[in-house]
Amino acid sequence: MRPLFLGLAGLLLVSASDPAPAPIIAKPALWKVADADTTIYLFGTIHMLKPGTRWFDGKIRTAFDSSQELVIEMIEPAPGDAQRIVISHAIDPDGPPLTSKLTPADAEKYRAALHSAGLAAESYEQFQPWFVSTLVALLPMQKLGYDPSIGAEKTLVAEAKKAQKKLGALETMEQQIGFFANLPEAQQIRFLNSAVRELPEADKSADRMVGDWAKGQPDKLARVMNEGMDDMPEIKKVLLTSRNARWADWIAKRLDTPGTIFIAVGAGHLAGKDSVQSLLKTKKLKAVRIN
Repeated sequence: MRPLFLGLAGLLLVSASDPAPAPIIAKPALWKVADADTTIYLFGTIHMLKPGTRWFDGKIRTAFDSSQELVIEMIEPAPGDAQRIVISHAIDPDGPPLTSKLTPADAEKYRAALHSAGLAAESYEQFQPWFVSTLVALLPMQKLGYDPSIGAEKTLVAEAKKAQKKLGALETMEQQIGFFANLPEAQQIRFLNSAVRELPEADKSADRMVGDWAKGQPDKLARVMNEGMDDMPEIKKVLLTSRNARWADWIAKRLDTPGTIFIAVGAGHLAGKDSVQSLLKTKKLKAVRIN
């Protein structure tokens, strides 16, 4: 959930300006699903990393180099097109002010949260709640030095283009924006209130999330990334479980075509009881951890 959140908001915000903390050496998890003539690698990514983070080596690099195709969640459109897509869904020019959609108590907490980040709530009154939720979630990560311009996908896409690999996507940007924008307003507001409530601890959650990813501990990462989602089952279904189910179907069908593919999606989708790997088990397919 959070990686998609952050990736979308990052399209409209500048990269982190604070000095980057010391880089880390990461050993994230990698899985393989295979039959007689097809191999599909599954790699969980973090969409925002600190400058200097090293992860693209060892078995991950070997698996990538052996693949003919890279498949990611979404191929980003050109920056102007991306902003146009986001803004067309994020702004409600004729609607009531955002704070009028909140209870007085929630509106006060929301204003205080933005003020603590040096932002004025008045500047976002015409934005939809889902988008401001992404903004609130992104701010503490930027302050810590996480940068959407150097996420794992950026590296993989650049390397795929350099090696002239085929590049594919599981979703479009319009679809990903739609997962948020098409949520009923009540659920969007619930999401915003949750982001505001989590803000004081967001920096700790971000470091825990990336730390668990870097150590190759998907079960711990799932608890951090998806905590609170059980309290929002409708949102969890839209953003996590339904997408995982579609991707598991895609993988099962793709095994019918010979070749080697490297799939890279947000790490939260490959962690926990609702993971893509768990759904593959229901299809009698086993994802084997290889590192």
